[in-house]
Amino acid sequence: MTVTVGIGPVGFGDVVAVAREDAQVVLSEESAAAIDASRDTIEALANDPTPVYGVSTGFGALATRHIPKESRTQLQRSLIRSHAAGSGPEVEREVIRAMMLLRLSTLASGRTGVRRDTAQAYADLISTGLTPVVHEYGSLGCSGDLAPLAHVALSIMGEGYVRTRSGEIKPSAHALAEHGLSPVTLAEKEGLALINGTDGMLGQLVLALADLEHLLRLADVAAAMSVEGQLGTDRVFAADLQQLRPHPGQAAAAANMTRLLAGSAIVASHQTPDCTRVQDAYSLRCAPQVAGAARDTAAHARTVAERELASVIDNPVVTLDGRVESNGNFHGAPVAYVLDFLAIVVADVASISERRTDRFLDVNRSHGLNPFLAHDPGVDSGHMIAQYTQAGIVSELKRLANPASADSIPSSAMQEDHVSMGWSAARKLRRAVDGLTTVLAIEVLTAARGLDMRRPLTPSPATGAVIGALRERVEGPGPDRFLAPEIAAAVGLARSGALVRAAEGVVGPLD
Repeated sequence: MTVTVGIGPVGFGDVVAVAREDAQVVLSEESAAAIDASRDTIEALANDPTPVYGVSTGFGALATRHIPKESRTQLQRSLIRSHAAGSGPEVEREVIRAMMLLRLSTLASGRTGVRRDTAQAYADLISTGLTPVVHEYGSLGCSGDLAPLAHVALSIMGEGYVRTRSGEIKPSAHALAEHGLSPVTLAEKEGLALINGTDGMLGQLVLALADLEHLLRLADVAAAMSVEGQLGTDRVFAADLQQLRPHPGQAAAAANMTRLLAGSAIVASHQTPDCTRVQDAYSLRCAPQVAGAARDTAAHARTVAERELASVIDNPVVTLDGRVESNGNFHGAPVAYVLDFLAIVVADVASISERRTDRFLDVNRSHGLNPFLAHDPGVDSGHMIAQYTQAGIVSELKRLANPASADSIPSSAMQEDHVSMGWSAARKLRRAVDGLTTVLAIEVLTAARGLDMRRPLTPSPATGAVIGALRERVEGPGPDRFLAPEIAAAVGLARSGALVRAAEGVVGPLD
């Protein structure tokens, strides 16, 4: 697959394709012409005796110093070297590839003043599968994701390190040579143009939204299985009840659960006049309200991401009428806020999932199931400690929901005196999404065991298909087994989309 990068924004699918599917990229002819035109503007200013920030001056708090022409190549090189100051664990390959694509998209807009060869170097790096080594710490989410982007820029200069497509780490100069690529010597303005962007936090937002689109459907599957296994009712999910509170996400989640529970012999078994249950617990009855609010929040975050994808983030920027102007568009606040908002959503969706799991295990609330779903309670512990694992993750997710964007720490001798911490918000959201995947997988694993223990009553065709997919990797109820591999198998099925696909194979695509 090949993604064409032009003067317009790249799409969500393009980001995911490059980040996760190793898509290659090419620059459009239109973007090449726009790049050349803005470069002409920068070169004219480079020859002007009037200082222009980023072209003929220092950077940040050092912007008052005029740099003579003979030192400007060194100026750009020094900028990248000094800003490539990241530390800590390596950032994931998919994040770095998304970040490179988004920076290339801004370069291709023709508003940054880089040369065509510099933009092409980013396209070549992506297409050859070379991934610069980028570290966890170094971005404050303002003046761009400086250190992460500087490590990428360092690689096209032939410095620093990259990983090959196979994962081998190599010095950038060697890897470039092996792929027939030459290092770039940066000219005026180019160093700034390569690091002044929100691309790291934005790339992680796009990837998180792609994950959540799937995980929120999985949350509906898991909730439906729990309602069914705990002898709950599907009547509360009726469309006319949802219309009384017309949030679109809530309606979608309730409709999903109604479809998933259709045809359940277990649900039908207790919809009789002698049923004494009046209302289900909140974690069952209110599942669409929570998952629906999560969907609506994700929709808002997607709107912000789409606006950011359509943005040109650089400072200074070359305007359409040829001016070179300083601005504050590199501030990550818009992205940081929704990253933090999503972390709250993830924590709450996981929290309600854990509560549903816990109800299966409590003999006083599970309506006839064995304590802890154990085969021989007392001899066996069943899923007792699986819930502990969920609880530990949920507790961590609550800590990760603490907003990074509420913090700010001044830098650059107080020139950069308010920052967004958007990169930090993105990093914790990635960890949170991973935790949610495990929590939902454990709910499905537990609910499937509970539903199996309801036999000879049978589940709905949709939830039965999910159980069938799980049983290809995990055995059904029986004496205690080594549980960690079974949880890992369920997590793998959840992450791959196999559990949702099994349900959709019966009811069609879920909303």
